[in-house]
Amino acid sequence: MIAKIEEIDGKYVATLQGEMDTAAAVEAEEVLKPLYTSNGKDVIIDCKGLEYIASSGLRIILSILKGAKASGSRVVLRDVNDDIKNVFKLTGFISIFEFE
Repeated sequence: MIAKIEEIDGKYVATLQGEMDTAAAVEAEEVLKPLYTSNGKDVIIDCKGLEYIASSGLRIILSILKGAKASGSRVVLRDVNDDIKNVFKLTGFISIFEFE
């Protein structure tokens, strides 16, 4: 699992690659924790390289959303494959996130 954050055009862009299983989520959370307080900047989570997400990974993304909304920011999930999108549908998260 590879997770990184960049600031591009006044937005935070988080890139996720590989499998965010329970073990990898612990490491990814450390990298993504700064997004819990996005300070009014929108957050884009690029999922193009994300192959799998466990419930612990969903919790991290939900925490990012909660923090962003509290500061008036948007969170957009970009390039989510059909398998991952299905996980969001099954958990009911599909309706609380923006996808592009």
